[in-house]
Amino acid sequence: MNNRFEDKVVIITGGGSGLGLASALKIAKEGAKLSLVDLNSESLEETKKSILEVAPEAEVLLITADVSDENAVKKYVNDTIEKFGRIDGFFNNAGIEGKQNPTADYGSDEFQKVININLNGVFFGMKYVLEIMKKQGSGAIVNTASVGGIRGVGNQAGYAASKHGVVGLTKNAGIEYGEHGVSINAIAPGAIMTAMVEGSLKQMAGDDWEEAGKEFVSVNPMKRFGQPDEVGSLVAYLLSEESKFINAAVIPIDGGQSSKY
Repeated sequence: MNNRFEDKVVIITGGGSGLGLASALKIAKEGAKLSLVDLNSESLEETKKSILEVAPEAEVLLITADVSDENAVKKYVNDTIEKFGRIDGFFNNAGIEGKQNPTADYGSDEFQKVININLNGVFFGMKYVLEIMKKQGSGAIVNTASVGGIRGVGNQAGYAASKHGVVGLTKNAGIEYGEHGVSINAIAPGAIMTAMVEGSLKQMAGDDWEEAGKEFVSVNPMKRFGQPDEVGSLVAYLLSEESKFINAAVIPIDGGQSSKY
């Protein structure tokens, strides 16, 4: 078994479901000590249970926190340091889609909510984790952007604005901290079959969401949804020593979707 993360400490936000869960399972099997952050404490407990089934010796710290709250972010970083003494990897992943509406009809409160979680939460995480990694002289950060962060998607003003912001933060910080031994990259997932994507399809099509999903991926070059564990493999690679010279990059994982339309 590959042990790329033996004796490494990795924080994952949004660790209770979706891409966070998939990445946690992948990294735990390779020896990581994990600090998992989520707003849903029950989901975190389920994630820990799943991790211990595949990696019984894994050390897992669970932290219930709202990533849009700067003090809560500072605390989850401090709690991780107190427990494990260092931070080697950070999957800065927590986010929401928000409601779908054309821009003129998009609620101002909804816009601010999505920005607070998806963009401010990523910034706060980087702010406090980078302080640690710079002192260490090493580390890797992977931010979750989206194909909605590299092109327009329609009816998702808050989501598109926040994810474009994540791309900007990633590129900017990557050029600032590369000389300190820290790599900072973003992934840009397309249609990955997570609970969030299922919720998006239900917003669009209600009870017919499964048929809508088939139609949605029919124009994808690979004619299917991606799977969370495929994203988890990319995240694990970008957080590992194998990818140290990849920095300030935004990597689509979308079956070719963003290159086609």
